[in-house]
Amino acid sequence: MADQRPPASPPAFESAADEVRATLFRDDLTVREIPAPAGLASDAIALAGDVRPEAEDGESAYGTGRFILLHDPDEPSPWNGPWRIVCFAQAPLEPDIGTDPLLADVAWAWLTDALASRGAVFHSESGTATKTLSKGFGSLAAEGDGAQIELRASWSPEGPLTPHVEAWAELVCMLAGLPPGSEGIAMLAARRSARG
Repeated sequence: MADQRPPASPPAFESAADEVRATLFRDDLTVREIPAPAGLASDAIALAGDVRPEAEDGESAYGTGRFILLHDPDEPSPWNGPWRIVCFAQAPLEPDIGTDPLLADVAWAWLTDALASRGAVFHSESGTATKTLSKGFGSLAAEGDGAQIELRASWSPEGPLTPHVEAWAELVCMLAGLPPGSEGIAMLAARRSARG
């Protein structure tokens, strides 16, 4: 009878996954491991992070993100190596902030600055920053205007992975309006419309 189990992950990936799982996060960010998307690489681990989620439903009115570490020993050419990080972060904004023409550039700079501040070594980076504005009509008219920023990025890491995970966590919190050093500071309310 043939072995029906999936092939074991290589030791290098298991070690990398353990390092990702061991990362410590600020109290404002709730992080959990989630199933990694299938078909992106031979091995993957994924995290989901939510800024100050509501206790009842686990949803965050402030911001959310995903971090995925991919490993493919065949070294896909866009990666220029066997490892790739894919991250996603989004947060609702005040409509007047959402119209700032430099917002997308600032979001990308926050990511690259967070990586640099932790000494994360990387190459072959790419990404998009998207800002959206919305206005409610009909039964949604009472929700008023809304805005949202979303950053999708990927890069190939070198060296320790912890700085990359920490930089992603900082990005998620920065987009949500919680810069480094703001741990435990009260936010008056969900200061932005949760609709994007």
